[in-house]
Amino acid sequence: MDFIEWRPTQDGNVEVLNDTADLYRFMDCTEAAEFLYRCVQRTVEQDLPQEIDYLKRHDEAMRRIMDTVDMPNRLAESFILFTRQNQGSLPKQQRKKEFKALTDEEVSKLEAIVKDVFENAEALSEVE
Repeated sequence: MDFIEWRPTQDGNVEVLNDTADLYRFMDCTEAAEFLYRCVQRTVEQDLPQEIDYLKRHDEAMRRIMDTVDMPNRLAESFILFTRQNQGSLPKQQRKKEFKALTDEEVSKLEAIVKDVFENAEALSEVE
């Protein structure tokens, strides 16, 4: 703005009084490029490895849950989600609703599986 001569117009806009094309022709995008580089670098070095680790753990938990109890995939996915959100134990409300067909022993086994598979993941994310 320091190099642009302008004046306000009657309709609330501005009128540029000097030639400003050179100011925009070769604009400096260094900051934008550096920011984009940092975003890509973080994605490649941190986000993608964490996501891959989570997916491997999730697949392992799913496999072990299915080996322990016969249930639909959607229900096993929900079990993992609810258990992880509730610090390693299935919430009572979900236990009474979606998972009422499971015995207490089965629930305990499945909670142990989720805890075992995801335990190190939480410890690693706290360190970072």
